[in-house]
Amino acid sequence: MTKRLNPQKSALAGALVLALPILAPAQTAAPSSNPVQPATREAQALPSLAPLVESVKGAVVNVDVQAKASRSEGFGQDNPLFDRFFGNGGGGQGQRREQLRQGAGSGFIIDPKGLVLTNNHVIEGAVTIRVRMDDGRSFDAKIVGRDPLTDVALIQLQGKVENLPFVKLGDSDALRVGDWLLAIGNPFGLASSVSSGILSARARDIHSGPYDDFLQTDAAINPGNSGGPLFNMKGEVVGINTAIVGGGTGIGFAVPSNMVKALLPQLEKDGAVTRAWLGIGIQDLTGDLAKAMSLPVNEGAIVSQVNDNSPAGKAGMRADDVIVAIDGRKVGSGGELTRTVALKKPGTTSVLDVFRDGKRQELKVQLGTRPDLEGVSVRQRRGGDEETEQSSKARVGVSLSNVDPRIVERTGLTSTQGALVTDVLPGSPAERAELEPGMVVVEVDRKPVRNAEELAKLIRKASPGSTLLLRVETPGGGRFLRALRVP
Repeated sequence: MTKRLNPQKSALAGALVLALPILAPAQTAAPSSNPVQPATREAQALPSLAPLVESVKGAVVNVDVQAKASRSEGFGQDNPLFDRFFGNGGGGQGQRREQLRQGAGSGFIIDPKGLVLTNNHVIEGAVTIRVRMDDGRSFDAKIVGRDPLTDVALIQLQGKVENLPFVKLGDSDALRVGDWLLAIGNPFGLASSVSSGILSARARDIHSGPYDDFLQTDAAINPGNSGGPLFNMKGEVVGINTAIVGGGTGIGFAVPSNMVKALLPQLEKDGAVTRAWLGIGIQDLTGDLAKAMSLPVNEGAIVSQVNDNSPAGKAGMRADDVIVAIDGRKVGSGGELTRTVALKKPGTTSVLDVFRDGKRQELKVQLGTRPDLEGVSVRQRRGGDEETEQSSKARVGVSLSNVDPRIVERTGLTSTQGALVTDVLPGSPAERAELEPGMVVVEVDRKPVRNAEELAKLIRKASPGSTLLLRVETPGGGRFLRALRVP
């Protein structure tokens, strides 16, 4: 049995009791035409959030997904402290049926044409997506674009799309700790649930990915809220609810709207996000390190490693350089530098302010394209998700990934481009061709192969009965030929 209380009424009653004068037994209080009002009356008369809720709730949707039961791509894989709130991935509502998982997340419409923002982990591996609206309408949806590294996804409603309510993205940088926030979503299948709270903190790094910059809130968010909006009091979306502390209450995290706005053009146009890259290892500059290095600043990013043939290396950057600004914008930490560079366009030239041997100087760097360090790009193409891997695996029995520079260093490989063999099915054409996990395919029919998608495309297009001549590199740097017969 639960006891329901009205805290507003209880607090007010207490204030009224304290405000009454103490009277002698024989006296009675004289009536007054202007009774004394409790000092807390104004504080208790909080404005209702109902008008705000009514104005935005129609644009918040439930996202029902039937998806392949697969491991998450790159988001929160190694941090059990934090839960995503969808399906089997994070304390969820999903269940496995014949190698498929079913779950219900949230999302919100940002365009009257039917574009919906949600989390990548909500629609990851989706076979079917069904979006249900607050007014009872429902639509099938397809994936337009997704970014596993920030857990953001964009989907498009299908069919007769008209008279759709939508909401706008606001300025998350304008938020202050203590500002009121409103969350709407589908927690535990309870559609259109509303909760409120404040912004508890900004720029949280929960170690779920390289671009963590989460908003923290105490608004109640739970499994099923994934992909739902976090509103400011103007009715603008300032975040996408994404993660919670496992077993905790009152601690939730949202992707800031300004980060989402920076990704949207690429997601809508290309279906994926291409990021700029310096090619360095970094760590935060601390006060103690600044003192030891005789620096006049105590915030920045220390260069711990410069990769060979990287943009930074070509620009003359060295280990122990301390980056304090990029294109005139102050760099307060390694994470801030990483996020700033990632939002720039590959090929552009940036000016870095660095301290070297205690002296400040400028370096001009032509930014490169960030390699697929997490091995997710081969599975994030528009409308196909894992199509590249699945097609090559289904036809010749080989799973592929892009080459990770960290694997190159660890195994003695020399190739930084190519298609890395990650799995070979027993008895398959790939096994008969003596392909093994750890090999890198660098050529097909004597033409270079740059990545896993290129090789998968060649395998898909190969005529039945044809043979592909592969040049492979093995751990240690040896190169050999392999003949892959395509059934």
